[in-house]
Amino acid sequence: MVGRVFRIIRTPLTLLILVGVLCLGAWWGWKNIVAPPQKTPPPPCVPTKVTDKELKSSQVTVQVFNGGDKKGLAGDVTRDLRAKDFNVLTPTNTDQKVTTTVIVGNAAKNPEVLLVKSFFKGATVKADGRTNHTVDVLVGDKYAGFNDKAKAAYPVKTSTVCLPADSASASPVAKS
Repeated sequence: MVGRVFRIIRTPLTLLILVGVLCLGAWWGWKNIVAPPQKTPPPPCVPTKVTDKELKSSQVTVQVFNGGDKKGLAGDVTRDLRAKDFNVLTPTNTDQKVTTTVIVGNAAKNPEVLLVKSFFKGATVKADGRTNHTVDVLVGDKYAGFNDKAKAAYPVKTSTVCLPADSASASPVAKS
């Protein structure tokens, strides 16, 4: 009698378990399809040779952000940096409110950060440990000005420096 009941419910029970597994798989698949893509970390820096133990402005990737209310300020600063041969990405705004100029890079004493800082009067430096060695310039309403007389090269102690692998890497500070 028990064997007969088991045979009767075995097929529907097996079908119910398979439908459950199918539904679970469909739910998991849908969840992963509609999930936002995972952010890939920025590419690490690449050791780059420098000539005459000097880091040149053309080797430095910079992004300028407007952190104040003056329209067009980031664009003006971008033009000034490009005139000094820096590799400057498209300027944009930032949600971070700044009043003066803030230079953001891997470390405060890195040559690319110090080179960029030399072009800005009254700038402060913030280190964020980024691995790609790009430099961000955040300008605010009390922007002190651009130093046209700064040298477009910075002395380094070694023959190689760590610079961005891809000059088009996005910065985390940008506002969408």
